[in-house]
Amino acid sequence: MTENELATIVVDLCYQIHTQLGAGLFESVYEEVLYYELIQMGFKVERQKGIPVRWKDKKMDIGFRADLIVDDKLIIEIKSIETVLPVHKRQMLTYLKLTGMKLGLLVNFNEALIKDGITRIVNNL
Repeated sequence: MTENELATIVVDLCYQIHTQLGAGLFESVYEEVLYYELIQMGFKVERQKGIPVRWKDKKMDIGFRADLIVDDKLIIEIKSIETVLPVHKRQMLTYLKLTGMKLGLLVNFNEALIKDGITRIVNNL
């Protein structure tokens, strides 16, 4: 399955979750539900996975924690905030570069319409 096909499935799940639960819950709630749904569909999902940073010849284990990584192809960063800022988008692009992945979804569940809360970030896709 391609990154784009995975993203289509995730966007649909986010829509379903947002429709059922609404906005305003903690990020951890949306993460748990999305994780559950993806696992039920048979995807390999890593949750809160630590991603190291390499500096010169040294591997530093304290890079960042990815909310969800699906099938080693798609990073999902979940937010429940008033406004997604440009720094959030830059962070996702950095995450993609550090992992070598090509696609990330920045999902802000704190929007009236979930379509307004999903930002697709690409790294050489």
